[in-house]
Amino acid sequence: SQSPYLQGLMLTLEAKTGFVRALVGGRDFGDSKFNRVTQSRRQPGSTFKPIVFAAALEQGHTLSELVVDEPFSLDIPGQDTWSPQNYDLKFGGQMTLRRALYDSRNIPTIKLGQLVGEQTVIDEARRFGISTNVRAVPSIHIGSADVVPLEMIASFTAFANTGARTVPQAILRVEDRAGRIIWQPQPKKVSVLEPAVAWLVTDVLRDVVRRGTASGTVGSQITFPAAGKTG
Repeated sequence: SQSPYLQGLMLTLEAKTGFVRALVGGRDFGDSKFNRVTQSRRQPGSTFKPIVFAAALEQGHTLSELVVDEPFSLDIPGQDTWSPQNYDLKFGGQMTLRRALYDSRNIPTIKLGQLVGEQTVIDEARRFGISTNVRAVPSIHIGSADVVPLEMIASFTAFANTGARTVPQAILRVEDRAGRIIWQPQPKKVSVLEPAVAWLVTDVLRDVVRRGTASGTVGSQITFPAAGKTG
């Protein structure tokens, strides 16, 4: 209601250090001083799914494990029956967990999240640096809980760093007027995952680019190794 155009955000972090390389909190600071990177709460959607799969792998599930992508309903106490859909309104039948993630299938992710347990997924999100309230409801597995974009983006550094999440740093150093450094923060890392689990999830995120939901966009435009998640 306060802006005649759509707003957006963009954040680029250096995964190894957490240093902020670029941050755009909106289109025009003069028009809107609300920083959407650090102040907003947004539903992460499918970008939350790798956290669910990481929790599952830590419990002993494997990427070759089979799950069925089919019509699915849950009875929610005090609410209507919940019948989630996939983004393309289709069902893929039996598939591996690997494919379920790189093709971003909602139904298999919800089923996996139910096996893992909602509280386990919430605890995993906390370790990944998500500080907002994530309620124990089935839809959290496909990204229904509001998160701070800065925290969601920073959570992916745990995959890039083989299990160690880096804390975002917006200040590189403080100098006096003579150019002498009087304060300089050191990268802060928090252990999140076992290296083997982080490597496996990262490999599936490579598949997202190589043959999954990003293959026709990002994957068709780049030649260097890349991993990520659509959503």
